[in-house]
Amino acid sequence: MRTAYKVRVYPTPEQAAVLNRTFGCVRLVWNKTLAWRQHRYRAEGVTTSYAQSNRYLTELKRDPEFGFLFEVSCVPLQQTLRHQYTAFVNFFAGRARYPRFKSRHGKQSATYTRSAFRWRHGRLFLAKMDAPVEFVWSWPEVDLATLNPTTVTVSRDPDGRWHASFAVETADETTETVDETTDEGGQAPAIGSAVGVDLGVKDFAVLSTGKRIANPRHLERKAKNLARYQRRMARKQRGSNNRNKAKAKVARAHTKVRDARADFLHKTSARLVREHDLIVIEDLAVQNMVRNRSLARVISDCGWGEFRRQLQYKSAKHGRHLIMIDRWYPSSKTCSACGHLLAELSLDTRTWHCPSCGTWHDRDTNAAKNILAAGQAVSACGADVRHTGPSRVQSAAKQETSPARVGTPLL
Repeated sequence: MRTAYKVRVYPTPEQAAVLNRTFGCVRLVWNKTLAWRQHRYRAEGVTTSYAQSNRYLTELKRDPEFGFLFEVSCVPLQQTLRHQYTAFVNFFAGRARYPRFKSRHGKQSATYTRSAFRWRHGRLFLAKMDAPVEFVWSWPEVDLATLNPTTVTVSRDPDGRWHASFAVETADETTETVDETTDEGGQAPAIGSAVGVDLGVKDFAVLSTGKRIANPRHLERKAKNLARYQRRMARKQRGSNNRNKAKAKVARAHTKVRDARADFLHKTSARLVREHDLIVIEDLAVQNMVRNRSLARVISDCGWGEFRRQLQYKSAKHGRHLIMIDRWYPSSKTCSACGHLLAELSLDTRTWHCPSCGTWHDRDTNAAKNILAAGQAVSACGADVRHTGPSRVQSAAKQETSPARVGTPLL
């Protein structure tokens, strides 16, 4: 398992200058190499390998115009080429979108491998720096002296905050990312409880137990402040110090929203993993759902994709079982009592009456109960539908001939 510990970093002015210079060189190499790749493909119709891009970087550094590339460590520049090659591999495999050019106004980062940093008794020494980089460690149960990071990624957010991510190899096979808001690790004792989770917009989640988790709507609560800060920034002259200050205020406002959302998602996912042995959710196509312009901002504010990622690594970390059923499973319009399947059920219908058994259903609670039943059927047949591929992959819930429900659906 590859675990990444993300911490706050407080560099000195001299270290910040070195890191900013490294960020600029990393961004330049990425953009130059990406433009060169595109030109080769359009002119010659050939793809570019990592070895070819590495030779292009060598030729680029020999150009007197780019002699400043020798002033920073060469490792982050080479890691940029590796990341770009991986981005193209993911694009052609259908796992990511086409790589884009990097902007100086967004988040900046540089990755150092073991040849470009030293780890001495819990202190970090980066290349081109004499003094160690100060950071705050938030895991007292992890001994810094015994930590052996394989890579260190230093980043700077648009609001001016610095972070470092230490990647550490462990014995397990899963991957997780840990930051300051996550809970402690270790196998959790068995409880014997299972829950189905129906994600939504009005309520963030409705559980099969009937409990509702309210949607905090972090972005909506801060929308007026964000609009005011953005109007102030728009009135400033471009390139002036006042505009830079106004832009920093906008970035800090967005940071507050992002941190509040991350804190809510971490606490909610940790509570579900701590209180239940089996968790069943739907495999939602969030990227397709945000194409709806009317709901794009609300869905993005919910953070369903991040919530699913946290449930995945926390379930594996604490010995829980997470099952994702197929997104096309008709959980909302199937009666959880008798299995009757409605022909149609509009989105504005929040409660409905089963014409077969007479049960009165709340739409979301009924869906959560059906999600749990489908997940228990998957667990009973020994299948695992925690796939991360395209939506064409069907889960075992679709392959079940007799779902774990009372009665048989009436078509």
